[in-house]
Amino acid sequence: MTTPDAAPAKPLRPRRSCLAVPGSNPRFLEKAQGLPADQVFLDLEDACAPLAKEGARHTIVKFLNEGDWTGKTRVVRVNDWTTHWTYRDVITVVEGAGANLDCIMLPKVQDAQQVHALDMLLTQIEKTVGLETGRIGIEAQIENARGLVNVDEIAAASPRLETVIFGPADFMASINMKSLVVGEQPPGYPADAYHYILMRILMAARANDLQAIDGPYLQIKNVEGYREVAQRAAALGFDGKWVLHPGQVDASNEIFSPSQEDYDHAELILDAYEYFTSEEGGKKGSAMLGDEMIDEASRKMALVVAGKGRAAGLSRTSRFEPPQD
Repeated sequence: MTTPDAAPAKPLRPRRSCLAVPGSNPRFLEKAQGLPADQVFLDLEDACAPLAKEGARHTIVKFLNEGDWTGKTRVVRVNDWTTHWTYRDVITVVEGAGANLDCIMLPKVQDAQQVHALDMLLTQIEKTVGLETGRIGIEAQIENARGLVNVDEIAAASPRLETVIFGPADFMASINMKSLVVGEQPPGYPADAYHYILMRILMAARANDLQAIDGPYLQIKNVEGYREVAQRAAALGFDGKWVLHPGQVDASNEIFSPSQEDYDHAELILDAYEYFTSEEGGKKGSAMLGDEMIDEASRKMALVVAGKGRAAGLSRTSRFEPPQD
């Protein structure tokens, strides 16, 4: 496991939209570079047939090294540890393109030891080939009941961890959920069948300063259905969602970004709080911003919205003006 003093400061990467791209499809890998997704993950797992996985590793290395991924978080999803492909996925990709890779996504994580194993393997490769130790992050995907039960330990397993991801399709199968439509509510249940799962993942992520990402919506032509499911996750506090089709990217970016009005308001709260708590502003613990009382709790909430707005590239359209005597 990476030692704390070896791990660089964890970057805060925008992940409003996380685009899945089959690692065995050069045409899709080429097209993905021009799409406005925050993150692109090149997939060696479900999107690759068993006979295509070995070739896909080398295709991914080529596209990571030669492609233009400017502005995107570059991730590779390897196969899970219950298969015989995982170690070779990691070695081939990281030795071949580690300098042009941000994170490894590990699917079907069931316990902390699986994260420890990936952390150790990454550290050995980085030291061997001369990469900065600890720079490559880990994304952990929760896809079954055992993984959810152990999600707190998983989220705390490594300083490399950056995100915890909900994988709905395999999860639904693992608990025998009565539905074949991934992401939609099962028939016969009048409430939100995913609420507990999403909140459990969110709490584990936030307790360890990680991002929480919702998984895919498989009806790729139903953009309104995608928007509804994405809005549910965004309302809870998730940072982003997977996209499987270019038509879902704009919707995800919009839904997981604050509105211009909310972003401006958050920045005003931060400026006003800084002023009113200063010597010049009277060293106040709380104050009025227009008709609204603001305090330290307001500042914390505003930091979240402002941070998401800045990550989304929003620009302020208003400025705080201190009151005139």
